[in-house]
Amino acid sequence: MKAIESVSARKPGQADRPDSAAKRRRRIVAWMRTHGGPVCGGELATRFQVSRQCLVQDVAILRASGEEILATPRGYRLPKRPERAHRAILASRHDPERTEEELNILVDHGVKILDVIVEHALYGELRGSLMLESRADVQDFLGQVKATHASLLSSLTDGVHLHTVEASRPEMITRAKARLRARGFLLK
Repeated sequence: MKAIESVSARKPGQADRPDSAAKRRRRIVAWMRTHGGPVCGGELATRFQVSRQCLVQDVAILRASGEEILATPRGYRLPKRPERAHRAILASRHDPERTEEELNILVDHGVKILDVIVEHALYGELRGSLMLESRADVQDFLGQVKATHASLLSSLTDGVHLHTVEASRPEMITRAKARLRARGFLLK
């Protein structure tokens, strides 16, 4: 009887908020795992009946708890890594006008571009998630750059940047690197 009395003495929803928020965050991750691809924050907020601001906070809390949630130009996503994926970090330098060429060379060789990294004098390493694996992805990304009038991270470092890339076979990365080198993209 005491348990019932103590519950009824609380303000409505007071005891439920932390549990329901934690439960919602677990459901967000579970749904993202089954969904597979990127999903925009607005769609997640609508699906879980919370504000966009609440969703951003949920994602921050999930990241702080160790959940690897990536914020890509196409939305939030959980990383998918093939069992035997091979990774490399490529050091590149080029003008912004050559971004499309660089990215297309990589995806045309079956190489997925996970991110772009620059070394900033004040902030240190700055990383932007890309998750590009096809020409369509490259076009979507460049379309967003144009639509938002955003600057590429490499504009902060005179075109110098790194890409973390991934492929199912190491020779795919090797061939892409050879093509990038031939076209003058890779740093020596």
